[in-house]
Amino acid sequence: MRRAQTRGGKPSAGRTRARRSSMNAGAGRLRARLMELDLAMTTPRGRGSYRGRLAPSPTGYLHLGHARTFWIAQRRAQARGGELVLRNEDLDRSRCRAAYVSAMFEDLLWFGLRWNEGPNCGGPYGPYAQSQRLTMYRDALERLQRLGHVYPCRCSRRDVLSALAAPHAEDDEPIYPGTCRPPHGRLWMGMPVVADSQPPGAGRGRGAAGVNWRFLVPEGEAIEFVDGCCGPRRFTAGVDFGDFVVWRQDDVPSYQLACVVDDAAMKITEVVRGEDLLRSTARQLLLYRALGVAPPAFFHCPLLADAQGVRLAKRHDALSLRTLRGQGAAPEYWHRQWETMV
Repeated sequence: MRRAQTRGGKPSAGRTRARRSSMNAGAGRLRARLMELDLAMTTPRGRGSYRGRLAPSPTGYLHLGHARTFWIAQRRAQARGGELVLRNEDLDRSRCRAAYVSAMFEDLLWFGLRWNEGPNCGGPYGPYAQSQRLTMYRDALERLQRLGHVYPCRCSRRDVLSALAAPHAEDDEPIYPGTCRPPHGRLWMGMPVVADSQPPGAGRGRGAAGVNWRFLVPEGEAIEFVDGCCGPRRFTAGVDFGDFVVWRQDDVPSYQLACVVDDAAMKITEVVRGEDLLRSTARQLLLYRALGVAPPAFFHCPLLADAQGVRLAKRHDALSLRTLRGQGAAPEYWHRQWETMV
């Protein structure tokens, strides 16, 4: 490296001080960059910047499968200099517990996960608990009703299952047989849902309790997308999935609607989650289109299984983060194992 010199061949004292100042400034920038990679910064960025999210549900203790998906989400955000949002998906009133919420924060932090926005630290797109966002979901339902994309349905899950001849995956919504579907499968062409088109007890938007509201899928249309992990995917509406519930009869939005509303409102640019939700992505892409919102990118991770090859679930207590933490396990072991998956 050439040294700054005076005409007499000796370094200028002023330039030497400037060089040292520049080096100190460079070190400061490096420290700032390392802080960013550690997700310590909380200043929101623009829509074009990377924004990922962690979206656990406090219906039990988180397990190693959750941790792997969340770790990959964090590393993808770090690699792109982006931000990570923690969202508490606590809409299941019968199963969510305050103890699980506390455990969620403790176990995620123990595992080395950090976020920029969330229930415990706030942010510009809160609240960050779904139970506090019901007004937004109702507004989305009313929009879908006005545009004619949904219809009321009195069928219970048992009714749907009893009408099906073919088996279905237990963890996926069964294909609806069309019992309450509008005649000829037509939309209401932008007209409001009127009283004589509804079963008894059906209301609109804020009074939607008592019936399910189903999204009317375009039967036969192929829904295609390129997943960041699984590659090109294609699902046919009416074949791979049917009219799906967006609002439940107990007056709570479904996962599909709440997820789309939240990811759009929180400006999420990439959704990282398990590959068991690939089919849900096809449903959600239809919701994004109906609501006039651009969808994020998707990255669906392979699922983690136990020693017998059974997919991990919250009933796997031996592999819960709470149990592993109590046994003195080191999260760094799994961090190294999963680094190549990012």
